[in-house]
Amino acid sequence: MSQNLLTLTAENFDATIAEGVTLVDLWAPWCGPCQMLGPILDNQVAPAVAGRAKVGKVNIDESRDIAVKFGVKSIPTILIFKDGQLLQTMVGLQSGDALIKAVEAILAS
Repeated sequence: MSQNLLTLTAENFDATIAEGVTLVDLWAPWCGPCQMLGPILDNQVAPAVAGRAKVGKVNIDESRDIAVKFGVKSIPTILIFKDGQLLQTMVGLQSGDALIKAVEAILAS
């Protein structure tokens, strides 16, 4: 995991999403599309929103409770929170541009 992305677990998830805008990628190491999304988040999305929004990843194999809490049925699933409230859910591989646009829209709201 890179310095641009936060590793989220059951221990730090609620505190991380509590303030500001946070994009959360729910993924697993065995998921092909998840592996493709990782570099997009790391190299494109996180730098584009740095200082304005957080970008984190939840390994659902290690933090299954988070996936269950949000009813995640397929991965990758992207959840975007503002001040602890879930505002947007995206399922499947997304482009960096689409993710940046979604975060920008929530930042502007």
